[in-house]
Parts: sequence; C-alpha cells; structure tokens
Amino acid sequence: MSRPIYEAIGVGYGVVRQEDPRVRHQLQAALGGAVPVLNVGAGAGSYEPRDRAVLAVEPSLTMIRQRPDHAAPVVRAVAQQLPFPDATFGAAMAVLTVHHWPDAAAGLAEVRRVTDGPVVVLTFDQTVHLAQWLVTDYFPEMAELDGELPTPAAIAAALGGGRVEVVSVPADCLDGFCHAWWRRPQAYLSAAVRAGISGIARQPVGVVDRAVAQLARDLDDGTWARAHADLLDRDSIDAGYRLVISPGR
Repeated sequence: MSRPIYEAIGVGYGVVRQEDPRVRHQLQAALGGAVPVLNVGAGAGSYEPRDRAVLAVEPSLTMIRQRPDHAAPVVRAVAQQLPFPDATFGAAMAVLTVHHWPDAAAGLAEVRRVTDGPVVVLTFDQTVHLAQWLVTDYFPEMAELDGELPTPAAIAAALGGGRVEVVSVPADCLDGFCHAWWRRPQAYLSAAVRAGISGIARQPVGVVDRAVAQLARDLDDGTWARAHADLLDRDSIDAGYRLVISPGR
C-alpha cells in the first residue's frame, strides 16, 4: 500500500475538522435509511451515522489513530481495492476524499460495486472553489492541485447516475474545511486551522508563509474588509461544495 497523503498532512486533523450539523443533516438525508453503511476515505470519522451499522475504510494510520472511541470500526484499505464482495453494503459515503484518490474512476467503480443502494459523495466544483477569495487573493497555487478531480456530474455518471446538490457553507461552519472560514479570515492565521486544510497543508512552506503574511497585513490595515465587505452580512455562501447522490440499483 502506497503511503497515503494524510500520513504526512493529517496530524491534528481531528481537532479542527468537526461535524457541522447542517452538513450532517443534508448528508444523512441523502443516505436515507439504508444499512449497513460503508464510509470510504473515512478519516477521523466525521459524519458517520450513529443510528445504524457502519464500517469505515481508511488507508492512513495517522487518520485512524484520531478516530474517537465511539467511531465505527475501520479497515485499512484504499478505495480502488475494497476488500468486500459485491453488494455488501446498503449505502456508502465518501466525504471530501475523492480528490485524494490516485485513481478516482477505479475508486468510484469499486464503491458502486460493493454498494447496492445510495452512494453519497461530498466533493467540490473546482471552478467555484478556485473563485473564492482565499484562492484568488492568497493561495493561487491551489489551482495547481487536484486537476484530475472529476466534476460532480462526472462522479454521478461514474456511479451509474444521480443528482448533485449544492452544500452551502454557513458563516459559523463548525467543520474547518478549506472555505469554512470565509467570513472569519483571521482563522487562517492559525497553524492548526491550516493543518486541517489539505489545499494549504500541501503547499511549500514558502508559499504558506507569504500568503499568511499578506493576509495578516490585509487584516491589520483593513484591505480585506474593504475588498470583501459584501460578505460581512451574509449568512452562507456557495463555495463550490457539492453532494453527489447516486440512488443505486
């Protein structure tokens, strides 16, 4: 098994990447009542259903060690080689993980193979993601990452069809993913917050230092507030996050 990316960047991930109840509600509604549930690329266990049988798949020991005691049992494996017979699971989920799979098409085919019912994938639309201020103003280098990520529509097609829902990001989002802090820019000055964002954690130290220094200056002199005054009264935004829901066979 090749060394998963989160062996390098996942330390402390469980501290800032907590479940947001609004995201959880949308994801759980998409899963319906199917059992058992497979969580692929499960990380520290966020958004796993607690009212039914769940089995997690995660390749990174760093992430597995951060799973809480109440989390589902976990198998160390990769998406493109799932060690289960066909139609083992009633539903499957994959939360902000497909962009890290070395072969997304193979992984999605495997998830569909082992799942008889709905497959729910939280992913992002690259075009919308790259248009957010964090990228355009401070980390344009993110555009060089995840270029092979299938579009949400392509993920749905790979799973046999389905629909795509927008996952809005509330201003007080509890899950510290990349654009969760869109109205709280000071958070990006925290090394702990940045460690939970793979698009930043994968950048060279020099890139991060430059971006953080510029953001700090822009916050101090009011540049950020003037440039993004339109965001300050908003309760949520579309930052590109998408929920792909494939109903299954």
